[in-house]
Amino acid sequence: MRRRDFITLLGGAAAWPLAAEAQQSAMPVIGWLDPRSSNVSAELLRRFRQGLKEIGYVDGENVGIEFRWAENQIDRLPQLAAELVRRPVTVIAASGAANPALAAKSATSTIPIVFIVGEDLVRLGLVGSLNRPGGNLTGINLFSVELSAKRLEILRAFVPNATRVAVLVNPANATNAEVTVRDARAAAGSMRLQIDVFNASTIPEIDAVFATFERERPDAVFVGPDPFFLSRRVQLAHLATRHAIAASYSSRDYVEAGGLVSYGSNIADAYREFGLQVGRILKGAKPADLPVVQVSKLELFANASTARMLGLTIPPTLLSLADEVIE
Repeated sequence: MRRRDFITLLGGAAAWPLAAEAQQSAMPVIGWLDPRSSNVSAELLRRFRQGLKEIGYVDGENVGIEFRWAENQIDRLPQLAAELVRRPVTVIAASGAANPALAAKSATSTIPIVFIVGEDLVRLGLVGSLNRPGGNLTGINLFSVELSAKRLEILRAFVPNATRVAVLVNPANATNAEVTVRDARAAAGSMRLQIDVFNASTIPEIDAVFATFERERPDAVFVGPDPFFLSRRVQLAHLATRHAIAASYSSRDYVEAGGLVSYGSNIADAYREFGLQVGRILKGAKPADLPVVQVSKLELFANASTARMLGLTIPPTLLSLADEVIE
């Protein structure tokens, strides 16, 4: 082999990894911004990836995901959002609550942001309208915070003589907590229920709240919809049973963990829609023109075993309405 040919061959070989690296860098990257920790979101991530796959994107093949988890420290979200903007990612998937979406919105006005939020999006300033969001944000709207009245009715059906209900909220998720308390108090007035608000934003604080129930003895507990509470669903369900108190929750995950009853949006299906919406952005849709998807399917779940342990009976009206009664 001639020396010139040998040098050319070496040059081509050296170019192979460079070409591969260039191809990899051309792959779109989703920046995942979440207030929770990675170990509580495996099923939701699976459904998100399912939605991506349905629209033509497979994680690790033609799209990448860069994760940023706040580990339940809400004040870290702005810093994590800024990291994703510097990366820079193709689109930010703001998961878990309004806080990630608001942090991402503050960090960039150019990178598309897709959110999944259970609050009033226009009031929060995330979009101009649901049909035409405007700006660089669009996403999925859950019905969760707005369901306080119905969830109180369901809780009252289990405990007909209830007069005092403890409402548990996470003060670190201030906007969500404020709306939950406001709606619960408004609904409680027509039911002649007294609402007592309890705050918890850490694991020890949840334990402390339930310890106070030994003295306070509320008739039931209304657990507000919150990503941190969802991550602590086993702890919450266990404490409610141990303290022999009826409790209602916002999603079936709590009931599967031993909680008494839940009423709310189908979260798993919402995360599949979340993946589809991010995929639409990757295919070239503009957030300003992409309508927010409203998840309208609501589900009622009850746990018969937990009801028996608490000495309660699932009311016949709820049995007929329940999507599933877990034994």
